[in-house]
Amino acid sequence: MARILVLGGTRFLGRAVARLAVARGHEVTCAARGVSGAVPEGARLVPVDRDDPAALAALARRGFDAVVDVTRQVSYARHALAALADHVGHWSFVSTISVYADNATPGQRAADAPVLPPAPPEVDAPVGPEHRWYGECKVSIEGLVRERMGEDRSFICRAGLLVGAEDPSDRFPYWVRRLARGGEVLAPGQPTDRVQFVDVADLAAWLLHAADTRLVGTYDGTGPAMSRADLLAGVAAALNGPNAHLTWVDQDFLLAHDVREWSGERALPLWVRLPEWAGLMDRDADPALEAGLTVRPLGDTVRATASWMSAHPGDVRQGGLDPADEAAILGTWQAVRKA
Repeated sequence: MARILVLGGTRFLGRAVARLAVARGHEVTCAARGVSGAVPEGARLVPVDRDDPAALAALARRGFDAVVDVTRQVSYARHALAALADHVGHWSFVSTISVYADNATPGQRAADAPVLPPAPPEVDAPVGPEHRWYGECKVSIEGLVRERMGEDRSFICRAGLLVGAEDPSDRFPYWVRRLARGGEVLAPGQPTDRVQFVDVADLAAWLLHAADTRLVGTYDGTGPAMSRADLLAGVAAALNGPNAHLTWVDQDFLLAHDVREWSGERALPLWVRLPEWAGLMDRDADPALEAGLTVRPLGDTVRATASWMSAHPGDVRQGGLDPADEAAILGTWQAVRKA
């Protein structure tokens, strides 16, 4: 049994790590405000406000085998490391593939892909609804973790797109909801376009594997890329719902008709323009797989997501194209093709 401290633990990835750690018999402490949700049953919540530089000092005397931190705020990481680094055996920091400077080149690896510069000294956290400086803040925190913990006690996991149960975004849930409805489905771009993600439960298991084995280094935490056609067909097959017919619509047409990318209102989630973003969801996952990341079948992720969406409809964001917009765009596309 290990003593594990999760800085957070009340929502999505942090909560998934804490839940799985408890299930595996570890002693789990979650340090968080406690306002974003409840910690999993069996974990201990220590209420802290990380805006207070001394908030984590009281935890230092307890000692922990491993820490998992997901913060995007530079000062939070700096204060946590100052308080705990000398009392922890292993530190996992969940970074992001948004740290990369080149999003156009497919097949890149964490070991040698160029990253953004650190955030300017006056920037402590991402800014605004577009999360400006998000990648740069994560780069800054990566540097702090390596500097304070050393290369022999730090694991940097640059997470890809996280999906699965309790997903707070509208990205993967949009496609589960849309393909469950069946009918003619607007599929963006080309069937061969690449898509890449990782189930939150799989990433949580890998973070615990890293803590258990003292895995160190920097990796991309994402599963193998697949074609968009395979993704949408796999989602539809796992749902076993009404028949869905995919109509593929060219990206230039979508952009000309104010269909937006990636996430949010009037967007087609998981879609980005090419070739500018061809590398975003087509990174080389082999190093992570060789280092212990295991990836469940797509159908398992779809069913877990659908089950959670059904049980917690109020927690699911309703982004993406609404049915009326989708139908109008499809009608215009069909008319253009017939002309």
